[in-house]
Amino acid sequence: MKLGFSSYSLQGAINSKKMTIFDVIQWAADQGGEHVEIVPIGFNLVEDVSLADAIRQKAEEAGIAISNYAIGANFLTDYENEIERVKMEVEIAHRLGVKLMRHDVAWKSQDEISIRDFEQDLPRMAEACRTIADYAAQFDIVTSVENHGYYVQASDRVQRLIHKVDKENFKTTLDAGNFLCVDEDPVSAVKKNISYASMVHVKDFYRRTSSLGLGEGWFPSSSGNYLRGAITGHGDINLPEVLKVIKHSGYDGYISIEFEGMEDCEKAAKISFDNVRRIWDAV
Repeated sequence: MKLGFSSYSLQGAINSKKMTIFDVIQWAADQGGEHVEIVPIGFNLVEDVSLADAIRQKAEEAGIAISNYAIGANFLTDYENEIERVKMEVEIAHRLGVKLMRHDVAWKSQDEISIRDFEQDLPRMAEACRTIADYAAQFDIVTSVENHGYYVQASDRVQRLIHKVDKENFKTTLDAGNFLCVDEDPVSAVKKNISYASMVHVKDFYRRTSSLGLGEGWFPSSSGNYLRGAITGHGDINLPEVLKVIKHSGYDGYISIEFEGMEDCEKAAKISFDNVRRIWDAV
């Protein structure tokens, strides 16, 4: 297992201009991270490819691997143009030197995410993912879908898409916490999908069944529960059992801390990192 950080964990510092992406890379290395995952929010590597070269050089200087390149996508809108745009992002992944890339597949409002809607859209989503995977294969890149965004988030839907795409280089970026967004038990869902994982995110959430008195920072799950990002190990996810499942599955790839809570992001990401390392060694 190679433990590191998603740059998204430090997004608060990036947004406030306290840190640049180069600072994030150095910070991750200084904390003992073995890799950093690049999530281009607040900067655009397609518009400035020299930045991708500079990021790769900075990681080499810091002695830390770049594990994954994670971008958004929605193939249910401007289909052909979106495919071409994601192909350009594949080229950026190659330029970064990564062999793993996550792209989203589809976003829909919560009143349009039924299993009937999903089955109707599945052929179109799968064809887009297949096209991107084929394009990425020339660079020896494994593409993946994350359980993300309500519509393609439940473990069975992720599996359904993977099997429909049917490409050896199309897998899942498995986010152990995100299953709660569709009210699926993270331990059970990780058991179902860990064998399909090219990359793993570990995060934590506080979970409540009512919004009364919660205040700022909470968002609804697909079935009306409420979640707020937590320091990994401080929330309501059974983190020891989740990590035990991952470890005992034989997974030995990259694991990213992905913090998205309200606490100071540097302190929270470091505590999350230390918690995961300690629990992993113990389970």
